[in-house]
Amino acid sequence: MNYQVFDPCDQLSAFVKCYWTLESITEKVPERQTIVPDGCMEMIFHYGDLYRQYTEDGNYIIQPKCFVFGQLTRPLEIEPTGKTGIFSVRFHHNGFFPFATIPIKEMENSAVPLEKLFGNSGLDLGDKLVNAGSTSERINLIEAFFLEKCTDIATVDRVVKSTVETMMTANGQLSVDAISRQKSINRRQLERKFSSAIGLSPKQLSKTIRLQATLKMLLNKQFTSLTALAYENDYYDQAHFIKDFKELTGFTPREFYGDNLQMSMLFYGKE
Repeated sequence: MNYQVFDPCDQLSAFVKCYWTLESITEKVPERQTIVPDGCMEMIFHYGDLYRQYTEDGNYIIQPKCFVFGQLTRPLEIEPTGKTGIFSVRFHHNGFFPFATIPIKEMENSAVPLEKLFGNSGLDLGDKLVNAGSTSERINLIEAFFLEKCTDIATVDRVVKSTVETMMTANGQLSVDAISRQKSINRRQLERKFSSAIGLSPKQLSKTIRLQATLKMLLNKQFTSLTALAYENDYYDQAHFIKDFKELTGFTPREFYGDNLQMSMLFYGKE
């Protein structure tokens, strides 16, 4: 697979973390991929063949050609049906909020077609991006769309943004009560803001951020043992580490450190 990352324009950098593309470089169709929750929503355009998305009962659906995927609270398994060609917008944790037309919480673990979110303008955008001849053309199209939809930078909630930055700096190791005290904001008020702007509770996002920090250490082999890795990332004990890890990846740490680590790195390793 050929994976590339591109920066957004300055006007959108508060909302969009990056754009990325993924394309097949061989005729061989890859096997299932596991997407691990990371607290960031994505807008996906399939200009190649579509993907299967596996459901919890072991069946699958075919993903739409163009959609926004809501916040993940559990691992997601997908599989190409043929040749991959994907253009994606990767939002900051609260970056999709200015463009949302339905409550973000209602999008959880779902691929929501652009038509449902934006009507005919979503259909038109999808058609143009899928048929565009280059990544630069796709970026120009999506940025024109976003800039038309969001003209006020003040739509960024400063409390949410600051709280997420604190969580990231602490690698998800601060309790929500500690963050509430630090930010001088009532916990319930913070939870309402997070539900609206991000679609996750502060506790869910903090758990996800901590797992991502742990996965990066796994990827970079910055640990001496899985037990040491658990304590390095401030899990209460090994049982707590295994519980959270399995909830968000579908595997125990020992199982995941095998084939699944390399299989999944494209999807949770995006910057």
